[in-house]
Amino acid sequence: MSITMNHLHHAWPDGDVVLDDVTLELGPGRHGLVGANGAGKSTLLRLLTGELSPTQGTLDVVGTLAVLQQDLRSGDARLTVSDVLGISVQRRALHAIEAGRTEPELFDAVGDAWDVEERSSAVLARLGLGHLGLDRDITTLSGGELVLLALGARLLTRPDVLLLDEPTNNLDRRARARVLDVVDAFTGCLVVASHDRELLEHVDDVVEVRARGVRVVGGPYSHYEQVVADEQEAARRAVRDAEADLRKQRQELVDTHVKLARRARTAAKAEREKRIPKIVAHGRRMEAEVSAGRLRGEHEEDVEQARERLSDAEDRVRDDRQIRLELPGTRVPASRDVLLTHDLVLAHTGTEVSLHVQGPERIALVGDNGTGKSTLLRTIVGAEAPSSGRVDVKVPVGYLPQSADLLDDDLDVVANVRSHAPDADPQEVRAQLARLLFRGDAALKQASMLSGGERLRANLACLLLATPAPQLVVLDEPTNNLDLVSTRHLVEALRSYEGALVVVSHDERFLDEIRPTRRIDPSGSPV
Repeated sequence: MSITMNHLHHAWPDGDVVLDDVTLELGPGRHGLVGANGAGKSTLLRLLTGELSPTQGTLDVVGTLAVLQQDLRSGDARLTVSDVLGISVQRRALHAIEAGRTEPELFDAVGDAWDVEERSSAVLARLGLGHLGLDRDITTLSGGELVLLALGARLLTRPDVLLLDEPTNNLDRRARARVLDVVDAFTGCLVVASHDRELLEHVDDVVEVRARGVRVVGGPYSHYEQVVADEQEAARRAVRDAEADLRKQRQELVDTHVKLARRARTAAKAEREKRIPKIVAHGRRMEAEVSAGRLRGEHEEDVEQARERLSDAEDRVRDDRQIRLELPGTRVPASRDVLLTHDLVLAHTGTEVSLHVQGPERIALVGDNGTGKSTLLRTIVGAEAPSSGRVDVKVPVGYLPQSADLLDDDLDVVANVRSHAPDADPQEVRAQLARLLFRGDAALKQASMLSGGERLRANLACLLLATPAPQLVVLDEPTNNLDLVSTRHLVEALRSYEGALVVVSHDERFLDEIRPTRRIDPSGSPV
């Protein structure tokens, strides 16, 4: 039960290299797979699953492999729990044999899985899905139940190697706890690709994909973070030292030019004044020119080497730029009413809601999947009508639903923001975009060409820089599918925001970092 890569290389047909000369062996244990959006993590996963083949090198998986993909949607709405678990054929054969039929093909279908229903029920119970019947239609399941059911299907195959791609996305606390139990108990080779820092604390090592390469750092994610922080401090010191050395070499080159020019003027003057014979002066001049050329060459080589050292040092420093916005228009006084509900009853769930938000409150809306969190957000912003009652929002509101995108791919970043803030001063828009790390030509980049992290920042720009300035921002699972750097940028942007905030998230660390003033469930009750 292992994964082995030898000199693995992968490039796209246009020649863009994603992974280069990767040699790695992952044995039994829990391995966390991390990497910034666009670094090659998804490509590596597709290579591991066999969806892609490496351009060069080899990749071998020893043992049976099971994969839990991130996108679990099925085009067939008629599937049952039994179908998802992959046991329907065996169950039908079992039931036929129990009814007295003796055809050989029925026994072939069962194989040695005579206890398949008992094992399936045990796996479902382990995952908190014991209430599901095997014949239940999956259209009645929540998103979290579907993820756990799909995980149960993989566990039923008793895999030696298990790949999990963002398994905790959209899961509530109880469902996440079930996934963590599976991760802790798995005895084979487990690879989990995730941006969930809590989940990554349960791994034995962290596999980082970066700069076309892969490396392994032992220990959980917190240890990996400390290793990276120490490396970055050393890299920044190296940059400072290299910058000082480059300045020194440049100054020595200037000093050399000045010294040689002074010598040349002195020699020329002596020759003009005929203090030395002409043939001697000519010989000295030729000797001086050779010496000067050699000296200049040595110093110019020293300068070039200093430049290369600086470039190497800069390459080791990661992009740790910070977002610091100035959004005075979003400021809300502490005593001002922002949102009130009046006899509100949500559609679908029938939840009765009593909610009063004042001033720059930061509210974390938490609770199990299916309790109406997203429904409440849509009702607040007017995207969904309640069963009864009403919501009174007294300030401008900005809303970013799950997997939403406010960008027009045919426009550049500046034009996208201007479409949400048509009266804003263009120079102010550029200044604010610079604070969101869109500096210079980056602000003129077409939206279709943006990376995942850049799209997040561009969406935040459209949301936070809109006119009128939003004094209430409503976010639904904003960290889903974000890499850890992008999550940090989101936290920084929200810390700059001075209005009221209502956010749904299952990412406890993210919620802690945005510093909510209170946590409530969809009814408005404290949690």
